[in-house]
Amino acid sequence: MDFKECVEKRIVKNIKPDHEMAESLVKDAKNKIKTAEEIKLNKTSSSSLITLYYDALREKLEALALKKGFKIYNHECYYAFLKEILQKKEIAKEFDRFRKIRNNINYYGETISVSEAKEIRKDIVFLIKSVEEMK
Repeated sequence: MDFKECVEKRIVKNIKPDHEMAESLVKDAKNKIKTAEEIKLNKTSSSSLITLYYDALREKLEALALKKGFKIYNHECYYAFLKEILQKKEIAKEFDRFRKIRNNINYYGETISVSEAKEIRKDIVFLIKSVEEMK
C-alpha cells in the first residue's frame, strides 16, 4: 500500500503537529528499550524481547510522524511514510522486515531462537537509532 492509498483509506490523517504526544511516545519507547535491555535473552524470552523492541521502534516512528503532521493508524502505512514521505527506502525495508517478524510472533505463534534474536536485536536497535536521528 502506498502513502496516497493510506490517506485515501483514512489510515493516515493530516494533523497539526503534536510535539507533546510525540515526546510522550519517545519516553515510552525509551522505557521499553530499557526494559528489554534488562531482560535476560534466553529461549523463553527471545520472541517477547523482539516484540518489545519492535513496539519501541514503532512508537519512535509514531512520534516522528506526529511531529511531521501525520497520524498513522496502520503499521503498513509506517512503511509508506518512511519510503515516500521521508525518502528512506532502506530503512522502510528494514522496518517492514521487523513488522513481518513481529506479526509472525504475535499472530502465528512463531518462535525466535536465541541466536536469531541476537541478530534481530542488533539490527532493530540500529534501526531505532537511525529513526532517532531523523528530525
